[in-house]
Amino acid sequence: MSQHVLLNSVDHKDIKIITERSAKYGDNVWFSVTFPAEFRSVQAHYPIFFQKDQTTGQFFAVALYGFQNNENLFLNNGTWQASYIPLTLRRQPFLIGQQSVREDGVERKQRVIHIDMASPKVSTTEGEALFHPYGGNTQYLDDIGDMLEGIHHGLIDSKHFIDLLIEHKLLESFTLDIKLDNGHQHQMMGFYTINEETLAALSAEVLAQLHAKSYLEAIYMTLASQARVRDLLNLKNAQG
Repeated sequence: MSQHVLLNSVDHKDIKIITERSAKYGDNVWFSVTFPAEFRSVQAHYPIFFQKDQTTGQFFAVALYGFQNNENLFLNNGTWQASYIPLTLRRQPFLIGQQSVREDGVERKQRVIHIDMASPKVSTTEGEALFHPYGGNTQYLDDIGDMLEGIHHGLIDSKHFIDLLIEHKLLESFTLDIKLDNGHQHQMMGFYTINEETLAALSAEVLAQLHAKSYLEAIYMTLASQARVRDLLNLKNAQG
C-alpha cells in the first residue's frame, strides 16, 4: 500500500533513492502514462496507444513495455534496455502535490513534492541522496523537481490533445493478436489508436488547428510508434 507524504529535509534528511531498474523495485509494469511533449522520444523505443479509465471515462496515452500485466521486456539485470525511460515511470517514487500557502493575505496553491515511503526504491543505505549532509537539495532532487513540473504541464497538455482527438473522432479501439515463436498467443484488448481513415479525411482547417498546437506531429508520432510492436515481439521471443 502506498504511503504518500510531503517531502521535507528534516524527516527525510537520510533518505536515498535506488535508481536500479528491476522488478523488485516496482519497474515490472507493462505500460505507463505518456504525453505529447515526450512522444518524439518515446516513439523511438515504445508503441504509443491510448487507454480509457473505466471509472472516469477519461482517455490517456501510454507507452507499452510488454504484452501482459507485470511484464516489462526492457528490464535486464538491473538496467533498462533503452536510452529513454518515460517520465511518469522515471519519477517514481515521487509525485507532485499541492498545498495552500498564504502570502500578503492571499491564499494560493503551491506545487510541492511528495514521496511514497512504501516504495521499494526508498532506502537509507544506498542510492541517490536527496539532501546534502548540512542541508540543501542535491542536484538529483532538483532534477526530480524539474521532472515533476514537466509531467504536470505535460498531462494538462495531453488532456487538451485527447479532447481534440475525441472531438474529431480520431480514436478507435483495436485488438492486437500476438503469436510468439514458441506458439503461445496473446491478445491485447482495451487499447485505442488513431483512426487513419478519419485523419485522412480531416479538413485543411482542422489540420491547421492541430498543426498550430503541435498535435499533428504528436498524431504522426503515435502512428510511427506502432512499428515498435515488432521490436517488442522480438524482445519477447528472445526472452523465451
